[in-house]
Amino acid sequence: MKIAMIGTGYVGLVSGVCFSDFGHEVVCVDKDPGKIDRLRAGEVPIFEPGLQALMAKNVTAGRLTFTLDLAEAMAGADAVFIAVGTPTRRGDGHADLTYVMTAAAEIGLALTGYAVIVTKSTVPVGTNRKVAEAVRAANPDADFDVASNPEFLREGAAIDDFMRPDRVVIGVETLRARKVMADIYRPLFLREFPVVYTGLESAEMIKYAANAFLAAKITFINEIATLCERVGADIMDVSKGMGMDGRIGNKFLHAGPGYGGSCFPKDTKALARIGQDYSVPMQITETVIKVNEEIKRRMIDKIEDLCDGNMNGKIITVLGVTFKPNTDDMREAPSLTIVPALVGAGAKVRVVDPQGRREGEALLPGVKWVENPYQATQGAHLVVILTEWNEFRALDLTKLARKMETPRMADLRNLYSAAEVEAAGFESYRAVGR
Repeated sequence: MKIAMIGTGYVGLVSGVCFSDFGHEVVCVDKDPGKIDRLRAGEVPIFEPGLQALMAKNVTAGRLTFTLDLAEAMAGADAVFIAVGTPTRRGDGHADLTYVMTAAAEIGLALTGYAVIVTKSTVPVGTNRKVAEAVRAANPDADFDVASNPEFLREGAAIDDFMRPDRVVIGVETLRARKVMADIYRPLFLREFPVVYTGLESAEMIKYAANAFLAAKITFINEIATLCERVGADIMDVSKGMGMDGRIGNKFLHAGPGYGGSCFPKDTKALARIGQDYSVPMQITETVIKVNEEIKRRMIDKIEDLCDGNMNGKIITVLGVTFKPNTDDMREAPSLTIVPALVGAGAKVRVVDPQGRREGEALLPGVKWVENPYQATQGAHLVVILTEWNEFRALDLTKLARKMETPRMADLRNLYSAAEVEAAGFESYRAVGR
């Protein structure tokens, strides 16, 4: 099969590379000349474990190429995937479909034979029908079908998620389109990974419903964590006890400073807006959004308490600023709320993050970037663990404490226990829900 992938951002690049590894011929197209030049040179513009090696392998095999020319990418394509950004629209919380609809119109103009136009981007219910209308408006004689194929990739584990998915969701309306999509995903079908076929609207809704549910699960355990602190319970024990119930499961029950990233914040806001548009308020989702912001502010209070109520002039070392480990993604990261609050309160903030500096330098003005935790904690009054990178899971706590002016720790990911931190020489330790 020949596939054209429009967009070389996170979803488009990972999907294009993985499809080429299935054995398909994939042409990735983007309007950014700089990005295409970097990709042709073998440079991956995002950090995703394993992606660079897999891309190089398939470029060398001749299955994967990059171009600025949409018509070139679409020539002879069986399927054209739209994998462009759908950011939250300013002012109203809706998903901004500008890039999607522009891509649809351009596809219509470039279409010369039958193809399935597949929306990989996360889009509100009804968007695929609008895509079809845009293609038809640009080219009334076009021969095509549309399909919805939402992505469920976790940053930091995207290749494994694509190659070993919990399920593949495909929304189609014709047998012709279903046959094309079945051929594209045949390698997964042969390995007995579930492929779920639905209508267009159901596929679009599945993506939003899944992300909203996971965001709710994270927010629920964070609220329980706050209550645990008040009543003397340990959220680690509570989460373990809850997660052993098969109806609940143990994933997404890790208390922390709130969710962030490219999906949960954007998709919960979009689902809330969809509910309002159809007069079916998504009250749980709306509350999740509100509580998640409150949780971030609670973390600031926790840090301030460890500074005896005054952060002015204090040296605070922050370990991790990306929204999760194994990614360089800073979108909606808790650090973007917490760190500016520390700087605004007069703290001298030092930041350590294995991959966050490239985006973080512009997003977190007023901080000092340092290479390693031990250098960053020299003379510090407080160390804050904000992202659970593996590099921060086995720190030499005694060495850390000896370097600090006042050895105190805010462990916002519960990587350590109070006993081991205090035994290492820390005078104060605060975790989440413990």
